[in-house]
Amino acid sequence: MNNRELIEYWHDAGTPIGQARLNTRRQFKRSLWTLTVNGARVLKRTIDVVVSAAALLALAPIFAATAIAIRLEGRGPTFFQQQRVGLRGKRFGMWKFRSMVVNAEKLKEQLAAQNEMQGGVTFKMKNDPRITRVGRFIRKYSIDELPQFWNVLRGDMSLVGPRPPVPREVALYSPEDRQRLLAQPGLTCFWQVGGRSSIDFAGQVRLDVAYIQSPSVWLDVKLLAQTVPAVLFGKGAF
Repeated sequence: MNNRELIEYWHDAGTPIGQARLNTRRQFKRSLWTLTVNGARVLKRTIDVVVSAAALLALAPIFAATAIAIRLEGRGPTFFQQQRVGLRGKRFGMWKFRSMVVNAEKLKEQLAAQNEMQGGVTFKMKNDPRITRVGRFIRKYSIDELPQFWNVLRGDMSLVGPRPPVPREVALYSPEDRQRLLAQPGLTCFWQVGGRSSIDFAGQVRLDVAYIQSPSVWLDVKLLAQTVPAVLFGKGAF
C-alpha cells in the first residue's frame, strides 16, 4: 500500500459510508480467494479422477501380467493392503502388488537394526531379504505401486502429494515432520522424482513441506511428467 492508498484507507475508515465500502472490499477479496482455492481443489480432484480411471483401464494388461508372475513365484495373495496415514491423520488402506514374502511385517522387527535410512523414522534396506525375485523387479520400476490408482480414484490419495507414511512412522514424527500430513498424500512427489530412497528422511520432509507451501496444478503436471523417466530409470529405488 503506497502513501496515497494509506491516506484514502484511513479517510474511508472514518465515515460510515467509507466503512461500508471497506467491508464490501474485504468481503469481495475473501470471496475471490475462497473461489480460487476451491476452484483449484476441484480441478485437482477432477484430474485425479480422470487420470486414475484412464490409467486403471490402460494398465490392465500390466496388472494381469504382474498378478500371474506373483502367483507363479509362490503362494500368497497377489495384492497387499497396508494401513497408511493420510490428510490430517486420517488412516486408510493403501493397495500394492505384493513384493515381499507373506510374513514380511514380522521379519521386519528382526531386521530393524539393519535400517539404512538415515534418521531411523522410515525403514529401507537395499538388499532386503524379504523381497521376492518378482518383487525386486516390480519395486525397481514402481509397478508394485500401480494399484494405488484405485486409492486415487476413491479419494484416499491424489496423483501428486507427500507419500503416505505408516502409523508407526507417524508416531515418531516431530511437530515439524507432521506438516507432511497437511496435504492429500500422493503417488508421486518432489523426492520421488529427485532420488526416491536415496534422499534421507529430513530431506524428504523438506521437499514435502516445500510442495505443500507452493501448490499449483501446473506444478502437479510437471511432477507427473518428471515421474515417468524417474520410474523408467529406477533411480534411487530399493
